[in-house]
Amino acid sequence: MSLRATLIVVIIIVLGLVLWASGLYTDLLWFENLGYGFVFWNVFLSQWTVRLAGWLIFFLFLFVNLLFTRHVLVNLPNLELREKIIGTFLGRYLTPRKITLFLFVASLFLSFLFSSYTANLWLEARQFMQGIEFGLIDPIFHRDASFYVFQLPFLRSLYAFLQSMAIFTIILTGIVYFVANPPVQVGRRLVFLPYHGQSHLSLLLAFSFALKAWDYRLKMFELLLSPGGSFFGPGYTDLKANLPALWILLFIALLIVGLLVFNIFRRQTRLIFIGIGTLIAASIIVGSIFPSLVQQFRVDPNELAFERPFLENNINFTLKAYNLDKITTQNYAGLSPLEVEDLDAAAGTIENVRLWDYRPLLQTYNQLQGIRQYYEFVDVDTDRYYLDGKYRQVMLAARELNQSRLAEQARTWINLRLQYTHSYGLTMSPVNTVTEQGLPEFVIGDIPPFASGGLEVEKPEIYYGEISGDYVIVNTRTPEFNYPQGDENIYTHYEGTGGVPLKGIGRKLLYALKFSDYRILLSGEITGESRIMFNRSIRERVAKIAPFLRYDDDPYLVLSAGRLYWVLDAYTVSRSFPYAEPFGGINYMRNSVKVVVDAYNGSVVFYMADPVDPVILTYAKIFPGLFQALEEMPTELFSHMRYPETFLSLQARVYATYHMTDPVVFYTREDLWRIPNEKYAGSFQPVEPYYTILQLPGEEEPEFVLIIPFTPAQRDNMIAWMAGRCDGKNYGELLVYLFPKDKVVYGPMQIETRIDQDTLISQQLSLWDQRGSRVIRGNLLVLPVNESVLYVEPVFLQAEQSELPELVRVIVAFQDVVVMEPTLEQALLSAFGARGAPASEAEEPDRPIEPEPRETAEPEPGLEPPATVPELARRAQEVFQQAQASLKNGDWAGYGQRLQELEQILEELARLSGAATEETEP
Repeated sequence: MSLRATLIVVIIIVLGLVLWASGLYTDLLWFENLGYGFVFWNVFLSQWTVRLAGWLIFFLFLFVNLLFTRHVLVNLPNLELREKIIGTFLGRYLTPRKITLFLFVASLFLSFLFSSYTANLWLEARQFMQGIEFGLIDPIFHRDASFYVFQLPFLRSLYAFLQSMAIFTIILTGIVYFVANPPVQVGRRLVFLPYHGQSHLSLLLAFSFALKAWDYRLKMFELLLSPGGSFFGPGYTDLKANLPALWILLFIALLIVGLLVFNIFRRQTRLIFIGIGTLIAASIIVGSIFPSLVQQFRVDPNELAFERPFLENNINFTLKAYNLDKITTQNYAGLSPLEVEDLDAAAGTIENVRLWDYRPLLQTYNQLQGIRQYYEFVDVDTDRYYLDGKYRQVMLAARELNQSRLAEQARTWINLRLQYTHSYGLTMSPVNTVTEQGLPEFVIGDIPPFASGGLEVEKPEIYYGEISGDYVIVNTRTPEFNYPQGDENIYTHYEGTGGVPLKGIGRKLLYALKFSDYRILLSGEITGESRIMFNRSIRERVAKIAPFLRYDDDPYLVLSAGRLYWVLDAYTVSRSFPYAEPFGGINYMRNSVKVVVDAYNGSVVFYMADPVDPVILTYAKIFPGLFQALEEMPTELFSHMRYPETFLSLQARVYATYHMTDPVVFYTREDLWRIPNEKYAGSFQPVEPYYTILQLPGEEEPEFVLIIPFTPAQRDNMIAWMAGRCDGKNYGELLVYLFPKDKVVYGPMQIETRIDQDTLISQQLSLWDQRGSRVIRGNLLVLPVNESVLYVEPVFLQAEQSELPELVRVIVAFQDVVVMEPTLEQALLSAFGARGAPASEAEEPDRPIEPEPRETAEPEPGLEPPATVPELARRAQEVFQQAQASLKNGDWAGYGQRLQELEQILEELARLSGAATEETEP
């Protein structure tokens, strides 16, 4: 290689190392700014320790084996090849010293490439060495579950590495021998390898088959992680056929090892081929055919009798894997009488019925509180706060800055990096309050934010959020845009500790390299007090610190002590928990960590929410100081912890099958449950878990819970409901309430059907859902109240040319009654009045809203409908046209009045039509 070429290679290598080192250093500064420099060094040293170990092992193995081929390369028995090489510049390198150097460099380079695989095994290696025991012994091999979760994955990866190393070396040395030594005719045989080469490759093959024997041993343990017929994990066939087959294959592999070693001293190649052929035949016969015959002719005819003990193992381990073994079940009547007095007693529940569906509410927030085109609400969260001393469920969202919405000419480097640096404020509204125009009532909103109900927002700036993307630089000479006020903009300067200080030209250069942006280095706006913020997206930020956790997709905003925080649920998961049924690619899950991120400073705190989870305890052992006890979380922040929807959804999916703990019932699936469907915006979808404030049976006070209903697999009536508790000392408890199996409690789809079949409701919904408007039926809420069940569904109306849905009606269903009224209070009173409650009960004078009568021949004051059916029909057409005109003009109040008038006409029309029918009947 010429001097110039060598210089170019050296420059490229040096530049690559500089870029790599600068990336590491800038990451280190970021970790240290957050107080997690020890995590950076822990991961860095672990990765490189494991990589260097793999590099060294691979290098020594490859280099030593290639050294055995050196004499062949030096002497080069292939005379034709030798003559060609000697005639070129390569001829001068055919010396023992230079060939040794070449083999050394080649082995070093190739092993370094392969070592990148071992670098990814650092966490498995640490878990292998530091794993905490579960205290749960498997019933087959009598090993703790930690062996399968922490040790077996590493052993499997180690086998893959060693076997790959062996096969690669065999192929490489075989090529050397074959090229350097052409086949020769010895008597009547064609010899492909010299004696030395045969011995060498026999030894390498013996090593490979020894590893294969170890592979069969690992596969025995992996039977506990294999899918069976009707359940996950080993069954009768696995234990009586597959396990013995693996032992047989293991001994055959060891026999081949012995034959290969024997072949080093005495040439018995035929015996080796016989051994390999025996292994292949045994793999087919005892490894495949024999287990199939056992399953088909012994197990299948009487499967339950043979599989019952193994099925019990699967049930028990699956319940433990998803933390369902500690679940509390209670009976729930479901059909108890419910009167107005019961609703008064359950005021905590009724006052917090979630009328606002998060999807139309998100549109409403963006329309009413977006303020400017560059602000966006990307997600609506549900939480609870004390408003004027009352425990209230609310919905809230962060007003985030979306830089992509800036005008094209405004997307300059100064604007994107120095001026439009942060989002601003939040919007909050109670879940059950509605204005006369069908819009939410805000307790926090606008810019700058107002706050009512006893809440305060002292730091509305959000530098770290859900869509905070590229880096920004704060504390520069350019003032930061804070918020608009009339025709002017209000500016600010950052006063927090977030971001890495850009002290000196060195750091500017490093971050200019990191982000490939020379302006960081050259801009005169950046001072020594400036700070660069990156990794600002909440999920990206926390995953950078602890990538071994699985994170929820939905961080939620919390207002605490006047500051804004993001709370993100993190999970410990495994794919190798013994005997446990996998769901979504995992078969073990715990909500073991709550992550809190300061929206202003970007500080991140990991709280250990499940201190008995062996997986999180193992991580805490690997990373001492990373996790804090949940008791150390500030009390006000802890009051906003939620049972995560993701976790409850998975637990509900599992429990729908694994509530059947009797193996006979489980096998026949006679009590299989499912998550019911509901109707949303005209289409059907599975019911999502939803938060509500509810007074649980036997409890004195209402509390914030996450609930989801169940129905039988083949029917629509409700069979049970599950609740995850969120408040105080009860946080994390999981409850299941069972309805009587001999009674029919309506499920969500049955209520949806009853709504569709109600003549008055369906007529009115169809009337609204004409051209120019769109009806959106929100989530159907199933609310347990006083050993009974109440169903509530909001109805939204959205004009075709508008993105502003308005809540116009509330549907309430209870047992055999379905009503739709303008408000929840009216719907409740109407529903229980329709059930035959005395007028004095249904229309108490001290109630603020009177129910609208549903079946009466008397018209409302001011409305004198004609006495005949044709006149009523004509009047209905006129009112309908007036309603359409109001809708076209955007007069929602007038539109609602016309619809109420039309409803009265339709009721009267239905009454007269029914009376006419009765008169004509014989």
